[in-house]
Amino acid sequence: MIYILDVQNDQLVKAEIVVPEPNEIPLKKDGWNFNWIELSKDEHSRMFILRTIGLKPSVEGALQLKTENEMLIMNVLEIAPHNIGRKNKKYDYVAGCLIAFACKESFKLKSSYKGFLTFMAKTSLIKWYSEKYGASIGLGQRMYIDSENGLKLINEYLEK
Repeated sequence: MIYILDVQNDQLVKAEIVVPEPNEIPLKKDGWNFNWIELSKDEHSRMFILRTIGLKPSVEGALQLKTENEMLIMNVLEIAPHNIGRKNKKYDYVAGCLIAFACKESFKLKSSYKGFLTFMAKTSLIKWYSEKYGASIGLGQRMYIDSENGLKLINEYLEK
């Protein structure tokens, strides 16, 4: 079971990571930065959302994964606009859960990159990815999470 933290109540809330239904795809008009409708049309990628479980499920984050050259790439990761920042954040652990999920998916690879997740990081986030998620710098802004750190994230965020 996946849990995210309701910041205001300091309570864990059940969540799940699933392939979205068409009506669950995040929209730019709702404050999301990426055009998830366009991203969902990419035949060479898979899209997932993290949503709360309950009477009124809500999408709290989205993830696009691609496999290129036998390597799993976290192509796009976005948390809901209301989960950004420190002040008025509704839920925490959303990015961690999605990254841990991507790491878990990387163990399904049948290549020498099994257990490795790679992604491009904004310059301003390189230090954060490194410190918070154990990511290493590959080349330039290309980062990766190795199998050892991936397993730590899976244990921390997906197997509570």
